Amino acid sequence: MHQAQQKQQKLSLKNRALHYLFLREHSRLELGRKLVRFAQEEDDVEALLDFLEKAKFLSCERFSEALVRRRSESYGNSRILAELQTHGLDPLLLAQSKAELAESEVARACAVWQKKFAHTINPTEKTTPEQRAKQIRFLAQRGFSSSAIRVALRGEVDELDGMD
Repeated sequence: MHQAQQKQQKLSLKNRALHYLFLREHSRLELGRKLVRFAQEEDDVEALLDFLEKAKFLSCERFSEALVRRRSESYGNSRILAELQTHGLDPLLLAQSKAELAESEVARACAVWQKKFAHTINPTEKTTPEQRAKQIRFLAQRGFSSSAIRVALRGEVDELDGMD
């Protein structure tokens, strides 16, 4: 009977892992943390994670790409990279993600600024220092670099100058 319970536990652990992966991509570390609560032994979780990686159900590359794609619409490089680091990814994978993100940070900062502030700008008035500080804080809290913020705000100023 003890073997039957262990087999049922492993099946349920495997089913639980597949369910988590069906919902979204997970890193090995993240999935392991979720599964360890339900395992009788930590070795069961490690063996299952090895199986899932070998069967291509679990992939840190896919997880990294999915997280970057999901977060890049709203956040800057430093915020996304910090989140990737918390998932225990390979440093080579982090460097690859950093290079991909660097190419689009300015455009993403401009898009986030546009979405948040474009409708509040009056084309006939100059932006006040308080408004500008608020915009800078907003973009900085979202993890955009100071150079990307400067370009995004300069784009706003160029837009206003063109409307005069």
